[in-house]
Amino acid sequence: MVIYGVSLLSICMLVGVFLGDLLGGLVGVSANVGGVGIGMLLLVLLVDKLRKKNRLNEQSQEGLQFWSAIYIPVVVAMAAQQNVVAALDGGPLALLVGLFATLVSFALVPLLTKIGKDNNDLPEEEILLKEAK
Repeated sequence: MVIYGVSLLSICMLVGVFLGDLLGGLVGVSANVGGVGIGMLLLVLLVDKLRKKNRLNEQSQEGLQFWSAIYIPVVVAMAAQQNVVAALDGGPLALLVGLFATLVSFALVPLLTKIGKDNNDLPEEEILLKEAK
């Protein structure tokens, strides 16, 4: 069912929005700076940790998989609502924050890739030994 996992998604989203508002206040912008992205990263990290500890049941995993699939269109829709022209009129700080967020995102790609790796890189003997245990 789709409803499973929504509480985890909403908690991550609320924490992300709160941290984005704090970040916006720190840089002197009266807006949320990266809250949706922070929420998404929290969700990815938390789901991976719970999955590794085998704390998510099958229904919750399916629900989270559904929400992950529609998350990007939701982020695009939210970003379309922001006033980019006003942000650029605010000065070079908006460009600097955007550049910084982009560089941090690129830097996190290898980390997120490591999190998502499966047993595909292991030799067949090690995979068989893990499955036997």
